[in-house]
Amino acid sequence: MEDLPQLTGLATVVMVVNGAPITISVNGTNAPTTSGNFVDLVERGFYNQISFHRVVREPNPFVVQAGDPQSRDPNFPVDRLGTAGFIDPVTGQERRIPLEIQPVGAAEPIYSQTFSQAGITAPPVLPNVRSAIAMARVGGIPDSASSQFFINLADNPFLDGEFAVFGNVTAGMDVVDEIQQGDRIIYAGVTEGISNGRVSSLMCC
Repeated sequence: MEDLPQLTGLATVVMVVNGAPITISVNGTNAPTTSGNFVDLVERGFYNQISFHRVVREPNPFVVQAGDPQSRDPNFPVDRLGTAGFIDPVTGQERRIPLEIQPVGAAEPIYSQTFSQAGITAPPVLPNVRSAIAMARVGGIPDSASSQFFINLADNPFLDGEFAVFGNVTAGMDVVDEIQQGDRIIYAGVTEGISNGRVSSLMCC
């Protein structure tokens, strides 16, 4: 984990979707590795032109999800999206990050375990409420998150302790509410807080 990007404070990321901005406050205070990974990918331009491949609003608003690099190809089969992550150009391997969730009352996050696996009954500091952004992962494999993320369209407390929340949409939820499957992130950039990164790969190409 020491080789992964870290964010030690707060950062602000702005994504442009359908010509409108979505502002995200990234919380490196309570999720330093998850936040560091996300900010690093934004700085690399990784999310530019990636589409939202999963949008669930029925029967109730749930999530919109993006981050599969295969979605840049408009001809890639939609039913196969959601299967890929960020390939680190240094290692040639998919970079995966540990599940990282901080319980209320704890001094630091727990890693590589869901709350149910760890026997934790306290709620997380960063819950899956409407506007919260969290890392998607392979079910049953805690340390399988890479680049895919989702934004909660409603309060989803059943996800708490299972998925790592690392920030919230602070402006532009009206834009998020209108996202359709296939809509692209035209651009994503860090507007504040990049100096809080403390791993050189944050500033890498």
